[in-house]
Amino acid sequence: MQHRIVVLGAGYAGAVAAGRLARRLRREDVAITLVNAEPDFVERVRMHQLATGQELRPRPFAEMFDGTGVELRLARVTAVDVDRKTVTVVPAVGPGKAEAPEQELEYDTLVYALGSAWNDQGVPGAAEHADQIASRSGALRLRERLAGLAAGESVVVVGGGLTGLEAVTEIAEARPDLDVALAARGALGDWLSPKGRRHLRKVVDGLGVTVHEHTAVTAVAPGHVTTAEGTAVPAAVTLWTTGFAVHPISRATALEVTGAGRIVVDRTMRSVSHPDLYAIGDAAMATGPAGHPLRMSCASGLPMAWQAADAIAARLTGGKLPNTPLRYFNQCVSLGRGEGLIQYVTADDRAVRAALTGRTAALYKELICKGAAWAVAHPTLGLPARRRRVAPQPARTDTPLPTTTPA
Repeated sequence: MQHRIVVLGAGYAGAVAAGRLARRLRREDVAITLVNAEPDFVERVRMHQLATGQELRPRPFAEMFDGTGVELRLARVTAVDVDRKTVTVVPAVGPGKAEAPEQELEYDTLVYALGSAWNDQGVPGAAEHADQIASRSGALRLRERLAGLAAGESVVVVGGGLTGLEAVTEIAEARPDLDVALAARGALGDWLSPKGRRHLRKVVDGLGVTVHEHTAVTAVAPGHVTTAEGTAVPAAVTLWTTGFAVHPISRATALEVTGAGRIVVDRTMRSVSHPDLYAIGDAAMATGPAGHPLRMSCASGLPMAWQAADAIAARLTGGKLPNTPLRYFNQCVSLGRGEGLIQYVTADDRAVRAALTGRTAALYKELICKGAAWAVAHPTLGLPARRRRVAPQPARTDTPLPTTTPA
């Protein structure tokens, strides 16, 4: 019988893992199913561009995985039972049609890559009145709202991390007629090197962005945000970029997870509590050099996907387990279309003195984004064509599962 591998989520990590597995293993030996709610790949690192009116190239999964042997299942994941080794999904249906009944998928190995969504941090009014760019739907909604703003109206971006910096500079560049502001809990770019901070300040000032440093936003309302000091800052549009929250399904399982719901994994991305499950991308709590947790990012998700796919293939074929350390080299920040910042970092993601700035950095960042998308669009390229035979697996007793949930 074929070994059933189910991959949940087709973001950067999930899509790359599915393709890499297809390249490593023989189709006669494994059945690989990739489950995703949308038919196209979402370049999440470009959502700030989408929000400001730029068009992104469509990347249909049907084309990406054509001929690879990966079965694409368009469906929304609603539950994972790690004891029964099943996944409950709701198949995608066309607009205006009634929701399809739930179905169950059985697996022998599960790759959990459901990623993350925006995190309102429980701030009053944020969920109701703020926009987000952690998803394509969120970016498109913000795009519509920005297009409807008249000259002189205000936009406040809350959060001074990488997402906030990219969003506020992109908006200010695309709409110089708006009053654009950034609210950051700390100093502007306080984790960067001195050179990086100087360049960031120069670009932000040049774009006319008002920066509220050491400012915590404690409430969001239509037309303004309120700071911890009680100051009301005008905001016709509030964009919330204060971090990400993982998909809640992991908390409802028997998996060992962190307080934030991230699945705890070992160096091969294998769950420390359930060896038939691997977690990658934002959903996983993996550690890098010195035991520091890897941050939620594309820079972490891709090497995690490679590690997990190679480990699964090695365990199934009796090969050598991968032992490549996961580390960082730089942080790439776009600051509009013509400016960028490449902050070089230590293996555990701490800034060093060196930084690349200006137009060259912008081109560098663009190459990184294109390279990440290329890795997803060509998931089976770059690996040896020779697939290894899966070693004999313990016999299993297949019992028919209902395709619908009883009424």
